[in-house]
Formats: sequence, structure tokens, C-alpha cells
Amino acid sequence: MCAEEKSDNLSALLKTGYGAPPPREEFVRDLGERMHKEYREQRSAPAAPRPQRVTAIRWSWAAAAAAAVVLLTAGGITWTLTHPGPGSQNVPTLGGVAPPQPSGTPEEQLVPLEIKLPKAVGGPTPKNIPASPYMEPYSDKPRQAFRVPEGTTNVASGKPVTSSEAVPVIGELKQITDGDKEGVDGCYVDLGPQTQWVQIDLKEPCAIYAIVVWHYHAEKRVYHDMVIQVADDPDFIENVKTVYNNDFDNTSGLGIGKDMEYIEDYRGRLIDAKGATGRYVRLYSRGNSSDDLNHYTEVEVYGKPVKAEPAAPPKTK
Repeated sequence: MCAEEKSDNLSALLKTGYGAPPPREEFVRDLGERMHKEYREQRSAPAAPRPQRVTAIRWSWAAAAAAAVVLLTAGGITWTLTHPGPGSQNVPTLGGVAPPQPSGTPEEQLVPLEIKLPKAVGGPTPKNIPASPYMEPYSDKPRQAFRVPEGTTNVASGKPVTSSEAVPVIGELKQITDGDKEGVDGCYVDLGPQTQWVQIDLKEPCAIYAIVVWHYHAEKRVYHDMVIQVADDPDFIENVKTVYNNDFDNTSGLGIGKDMEYIEDYRGRLIDAKGATGRYVRLYSRGNSSDDLNHYTEVEVYGKPVKAEPAAPPKTK
């Protein structure tokens, strides 16, 4: 088709009105109205929220919280402040990230340990106890509350007891866990001189939080070379942990201890076992400030049974 024919066809279409563009003035007016309409809609619509960084702070000290507010404000950071409540031990957290938690079982609720004390029968401190840099000063003030996980019990109650002396000089070994801790004749066990020990079989592995021992409290005494250990086996070879040792010169051969000697009375001695795990508890001593003998009235072991880990399957070649 020649150029003249194309031009004639286009003219014919324009004359019939098919595909004819609107007049210039009308096109411009419609375009302007549409642009004004869109602009008004954008102005009237609510603005989209601007992304903001929110930093959460958990703090229990007012001064530290105030300092954090100043720092965050200076840095242009939007902040929120929450208080964990009285008695909380939460540490500050930034960016909404929780503080690291100890691995293992979830944190347990701690409660005061209730210990039933015997009657006080001991008189004043005997004068034959010399002052020593390895002995803590005696105090008759009530013992501070000791907190343990909820559900903790005396797992040694009624459990079998063995000893370095199979037959005590006085008493029977079963008296050490029978619950009778009174400081009168007939309530204590008398072992011979030199280093002696008694051992309690808890019958199952336990997490041990506290051990309370009463040697003899009809009079105030100092028992020497006192060592307490926890182990998985009765021969104290596997997983042995020393939870108390006041043998400052290693006389008993169990290592030099860093704990202090003390004057014992009706309150006994509470040992923080720090959750040591084991089935057997062994207590050593080597005479006392009044004679060369070793005595035990009662031993209480406060803990909770723990599930034994399954044995590893045998290796195959």
C-alpha cells in the first residue's frame, strides 16, 4: 500500500470519529483533575507508622534505670521500662533478649530448710579449747536460714550406715540416721581413736544440697580433721567430691582443707553441699578437744533423688 492510500484511510477514520483523540483542552483538564484528586487522597490518608527500634530494660535499681533512659534518649532510641517486681533477681536485658539461663534443669523455687533442733544441754564453752587461727569464733546467735529447692527432704532418714569400725565402742550405727539427735546418754555412737569414718548409703543417686551433723553436744567440743565426701560407689573411687574439709595440716591424708574448725553445740553443723550428686556420703573425724574418740549422734542429708543416666550401648566392631 502506497503512502497516499495510508493517508487517505487515516483521514477517513478521523472523520468518522473512530479513534479520534479528544480536544487538547479537555485532555489537559481531565488530567489535572485526576492529579488533584490523588493528591487530596494522599494528604487525607493516615501516615504509615515509622519503624522504630524498641529496647526493653529490666532493672531493679532506680539509679541504673535513670542512667539507661538518658543514654537511650541521647541515642534516639525509643525505650520502654518495666520493673520485675520485688525480690526478683533478673538482670538488665537489652533489645528484648532474655538473660542467659544455666543449662540443665529449669530454675527451681527455693524455700527455707526446716531443721528440727534437739534441746540445748551443753553448758558454757570449756576452757580447755585453746584459741586457734584455724577455728572460727563461737557464736550463740541463731543460724541464718538456708534455702534449698522446693521438695528437698532428709534422704538419709533410716538409711543403712557402715563405718571404719564395724562394731562401735558405744551404741549402734543405725542410730546415726534414726532421727534421735538429743544430747543425752544412749543417743550417740562412740568410735575409737585416730581417724574414723561413718558412711551412709542413700540407696539411690541424689542431688545433695545440705548435710547437718551432730557429733556430741552434751558439752561444747571441737572435732578435728572433719572431712565430708560424696561418691557414686561405696569404695569412694568414682566421682568423689569433697564438700567439707577442715583438716588444715592434712593429718588424715585426705588433703589440706580450707574450711574452719568450730565449736559444736546442739545446733550441729550445716554443710552447704552445693548440689553435689552421689549415692554415698562419708564423714571423717579424728578425735576432739576433750578426748581422742570420735562420736556421732545424728547425720541428716538434705537432697532430692536424681534419675540415673542410661548406660552407653556397647561399642560394635
